[in-house]
Amino acid sequence: MSARTGRDQVSPEPGRRGNAREAGAALLHQAASLLLTYPGPAWPGNLDLVRRALPADRSPAARLLLRFCDHAAEQDPFDLASRYVTTFDRSGRRTLHLTYYTDGDTRRRGASLARIKAIYREGGWWPDEAELPDFLPLMLEFAARCPEPGVPLLREHRAALDLLSAALHKHRSPYADVLDAVRTTLPPATARERRTAGEIAQAGPPSESVGLDLTPYPTVTQHSSQGARR
Repeated sequence: MSARTGRDQVSPEPGRRGNAREAGAALLHQAASLLLTYPGPAWPGNLDLVRRALPADRSPAARLLLRFCDHAAEQDPFDLASRYVTTFDRSGRRTLHLTYYTDGDTRRRGASLARIKAIYREGGWWPDEAELPDFLPLMLEFAARCPEPGVPLLREHRAALDLLSAALHKHRSPYADVLDAVRTTLPPATARERRTAGEIAQAGPPSESVGLDLTPYPTVTQHSSQGARR
């Protein structure tokens, strides 16, 4: 749950809607944020909220999110929770922590995490510190509620989003629909972003053998069937 606003809303804050296109993107970002969180006790309510909130015109992104919702609604909650852990917590190539793709377990990642946290605070947003700042559901909620700094922050991590999407498709995970919906809200990847994604896909994230210290940030988030760290 967000320390500031809670995670029981699927709409941007009043006064931050901007034009219709921006409001639509904010709605999609908030919906995706809820769908990418661990499916704990609040999951059925969040799922129903997303299905009711998405626009009736069924844009391509909304259709992708609703398709995921239809799939998730048919799953046993315990099975869905187990698949979430298998999908996101047991492979570095499918992690929801976006700076890992570009920074790996290096000193640079600690600086990247601190920078994201500072951007949140500058926007007046104080998310739950049980999660790392680069946790994709947090970044999506920030983009929904504070689009001026939040959407550019998502764009900065386009290569990571593309890598995660590709990995989810390879894993044949229904969560690929959610990532693809998020990607449709952003501009097409630049040549540089495509090159970066290709290089990481080939070599994997960077690493350092000595001197690594990400304190106070751990490098892995673990979820149990009880929804640890939620």
